[in-house]
Amino acid sequence: MTEVPGGTRPLPEKLRVDIDAELLELALTHRSYAYEHGGIPHNERLEFLGDSVLGQAVTVMLFTTHPGLDEGELAKRRASVVSTVALAEVARAIDLGSHLLLGRGEEQTGGRDKDSILADTMEAVIGATYLSAGPEAATELVLRLTAPLLADPERYGAAMDPKTSLQELAARAGSTPPVYSVEASGPDHDRRFTATVVVGDVAMTGKGSSKKTAEMAAALSAWRLLNERA
Repeated sequence: MTEVPGGTRPLPEKLRVDIDAELLELALTHRSYAYEHGGIPHNERLEFLGDSVLGQAVTVMLFTTHPGLDEGELAKRRASVVSTVALAEVARAIDLGSHLLLGRGEEQTGGRDKDSILADTMEAVIGATYLSAGPEAATELVLRLTAPLLADPERYGAAMDPKTSLQELAARAGSTPPVYSVEASGPDHDRRFTATVVVGDVAMTGKGSSKKTAEMAAALSAWRLLNERA
């Protein structure tokens, strides 16, 4: 089981991959933490690598396993698992947020549950896996963690456009249209947004670095709950 640097508890069992300790620490280090600790390296380079590994793994899998799908449908399915909102959901499923190394500001503003930070860290972990365990292990990790998203065809549109999907689902259910409210916090150069969407008796929140991202996160959470009810 891979240990998180600093003596904290192990990474979730769902990762089931061995990553070099130094690479793991780097993958979990957000730039806010790096800046507060003398400008040490952070995870953005690994994020860059992981983004490419993620895209290739998902693209090749979809191309080889769905020979009957056209380009548009393949692109739709790929987008359903490589978007920021989708990757953040994957990260939450393995409790990745509790293992992040964050600066004080991000810690105080809920950085452990921000879509952008979770998605970026998930990509960095994929990149670290590629460098530490090789391309096959990285591909296996990607496909295993994204499998639940790809297994549900109803999610394809929701992951790409959760606000429209939520509106359509509410209409089919005879519910009131979604109503959004957004609150902003933090300094002008680092604004953070929390959105709340109300649909009938359902109220869900989402966070993001922009109003749009926060609303999308809230919409996807509400869509997921209403879809389960249906």
